[in-house]
Amino acid sequence: MFTPQGPTARELTFQALSSVERGYDLLAKKFDETPFRTPDHLLSAVTDTLRPLGPFATGLDVCCGTGAGLSVLRTLCTGRVAGVDFSGGMLAEARRAHPTAALVRADALALPFAPAFDLAVSFGAFGHFLPREQATLFAQVHASLRPGGLFAFPLPAPPRVGSPPYWTLLGFDTVMRIRNALWRPRFVMYYRTFRLADVRARLEEAGFEVSLMAVTSLGRREDGSPKCRLVAARK
Repeated sequence: MFTPQGPTARELTFQALSSVERGYDLLAKKFDETPFRTPDHLLSAVTDTLRPLGPFATGLDVCCGTGAGLSVLRTLCTGRVAGVDFSGGMLAEARRAHPTAALVRADALALPFAPAFDLAVSFGAFGHFLPREQATLFAQVHASLRPGGLFAFPLPAPPRVGSPPYWTLLGFDTVMRIRNALWRPRFVMYYRTFRLADVRARLEEAGFEVSLMAVTSLGRREDGSPKCRLVAARK
C-alpha cells in the first residue's frame, strides 16, 4: 500500500510519462513508501531459502534500486557487497541506507564487472526488460560471477486465470502497451512477460545450471504448488 508519505497521483502520472530512468529518478525519494518496494517478508523468506546454498563471500544486487536487496546480501555474504542500477536517484537513496556498499551506476545489459561475485540477486526488476533482452541480461550476470557462483531471484506463481490479480496484471500491461504505442519516451514495465519456462531456457543458454526451490515460508496454493519459487542458477 502507499503510505501518506508516498507519491501523489500527480507525481506518479508524471513519472509514468517519463522514461524509465527519469521516472525512477523522480520517484526515488518516495519509492520506499510505495508498494513497488520489495516487502521485507519476501526478502527474509529469500534469505532463509538461500542460506543453505552458501557460504558466499561477495555479492551483487542487480538493479538494486534503493537497496532493499542489499540487506539480503549483507546477511549472507562475508565479503564485499555491491549494487548496480541505472537510476542515479535510486542509487543516492541506496547509498544513504547502505553507506559501505559499493554502488555503481550502469545498465544491467552492459555490466562493468569482471567475474568477481559469488552471489547475484535481483528483486522486482525483470519487468523492465523486454523478452528479447533477457538473454543479454542473463549473459551479463553470468560474466560477473565467479565459477560456481549463483544467480538467484524469487519468482511468484502466476495468478489463476480469471482471478482478480490476473485481471489487474493484464489490465496494467495493456495500459502500458497502449501508453508506449502512443507516447515517447517509452516506460517499459510489464508484469506478464517473465514466464518461468522461457526464463529457464534463457538462463541455460547463458551457461547456467538451473534449479527451482520452493520458498516454503510463503505458503502453498490450493493445488499444493508453492506460492513462490526461488530460481537458483549456478555458473
